[in-house]
Amino acid sequence: MAGSFLARAAVAASVSLVAGGALAGSASPGQRATLNVRVDAREFAFALSRTSAPAGSTLRFTVRNRGKNAHRFRIGAKRTKLLRPGTRQLLSVRVPARGPLRFLCTVGNHAKRGMRGTFRVTAAPTPPPAPEPEPPLDVVGSSTLAHVGAFERPVLVTAPPGDDRVFVVEQTGAVRVVRDGQVAATPFLDLRGHVTTLGESGLLSIAFAPDYAASGLLYAFYNSRTGPYGDLRISELRRSPGDPDRVDPSSERVLLTIPKPYENHNGGMLQFGPDGYLYASVGDGDPGVLHPPGFFAQRRDVLLGSILRIDPRGGDPYGVPPDNPFVGEDGVRPEIWAYGFRNPWRFWIDHPTGVLLVGDVGSTSREEIDLVRPGESGLNFGWPCLEGTVLFDGASTCPDPVAPLLDFPRADGVCAVIGGVVVRDPRIPALAGRYLYGDLCAGTVTALGIVDGRVVRTDVLDVSVRGLASFGVDASSRVYVTSTRGDVFRIDPRPSG
Repeated sequence: MAGSFLARAAVAASVSLVAGGALAGSASPGQRATLNVRVDAREFAFALSRTSAPAGSTLRFTVRNRGKNAHRFRIGAKRTKLLRPGTRQLLSVRVPARGPLRFLCTVGNHAKRGMRGTFRVTAAPTPPPAPEPEPPLDVVGSSTLAHVGAFERPVLVTAPPGDDRVFVVEQTGAVRVVRDGQVAATPFLDLRGHVTTLGESGLLSIAFAPDYAASGLLYAFYNSRTGPYGDLRISELRRSPGDPDRVDPSSERVLLTIPKPYENHNGGMLQFGPDGYLYASVGDGDPGVLHPPGFFAQRRDVLLGSILRIDPRGGDPYGVPPDNPFVGEDGVRPEIWAYGFRNPWRFWIDHPTGVLLVGDVGSTSREEIDLVRPGESGLNFGWPCLEGTVLFDGASTCPDPVAPLLDFPRADGVCAVIGGVVVRDPRIPALAGRYLYGDLCAGTVTALGIVDGRVVRTDVLDVSVRGLASFGVDASSRVYVTSTRGDVFRIDPRPSG
């Protein structure tokens, strides 16, 4: 058992080294695209989301058996394992220079009964002429910090779409309104009488509905006062009809309660994706105090150690999107979108690209950032078998673990990764499209350049925040950083000259 996971760790490490080797460079001009293809197997046919691709590109097939019989998908020389009904597998295939590629089901006479076809290979696109190089932008010195104010344990900054206010979430249970640089005396939301604030627990985040201006709905993620360790709660609340700067406290509608096995590892992020669904990060619930480390992260019958995806207004008390990866599987919670996390304190969905980036806090030696591409779901990020790309627990079972986008050692003061945001602030062109992340102890802010799911550049910015706790974005795409010391900063362009 341990040997098989050592092999997986070696594979994951090789992926990380490929990404790490490209940090200081740029994507190769001849690099072909990676294309996602969904494959649904039924009796007796395959349904593919696309049936052609340019020569030289890479195809990432997500093969799912939606039928009642077992099937196996083979294309070219690659094939899946035997897929039982309701199971799925990822398969990567390099498109050859000449085609076509034949695909079929290799089980019994299924191919003769219709489970076969042809994937066309088209001409590789001719790359456009290289533009004249522009003077390089100063990424490292592009920004500075503007002090917004001092708060009580601020853990998130956010705002509704199109709103000129800024909202600061305090871990102790209140949300403060900042308008024109002034903090309102009365909290926008006050859950201090409902929240457990023990250690990492508290009010962890809020998310405004995409149609907040019309609906007045928002969602809060916090440790409640139920359960011995503060069970996690996701609730819907509504803006007061008579005061746009207040939430009606009687409007709370509890959507989801997650029992906590211990006080730490809550996760705690909420964000609406471009698909209109609500995503939530949940930690594995126990760092190893009452249960072995990672005890719950691979158990898909519970919601711990996962990223969830729900439709908060699509059911009673909520709905599950029908295309969630584990819908219909016995013994698996259908809310799970991805799993195998330790403590995904902060994640970010970049709406223009649909990419989801997760900062997963490590245990003893590694910190990691994970990436989920558009069209991917059901991925297993390998905790507790792997910590980053390093073997952690060889006795655990983690099917098909996915290597992180980036992992790095706990050195030079690094102690806990703080997942950040993708910069879309037009005031700072040097950071356009860069993913920012930080570290709780080191206080550094790092900007990653990511191309086609790979890190191609990394720059440590010339700004630092002691006790860096979280990032956030307002409705104007300006980026904020919070500190455990109580300060909130905005990342502004550095004045020229």
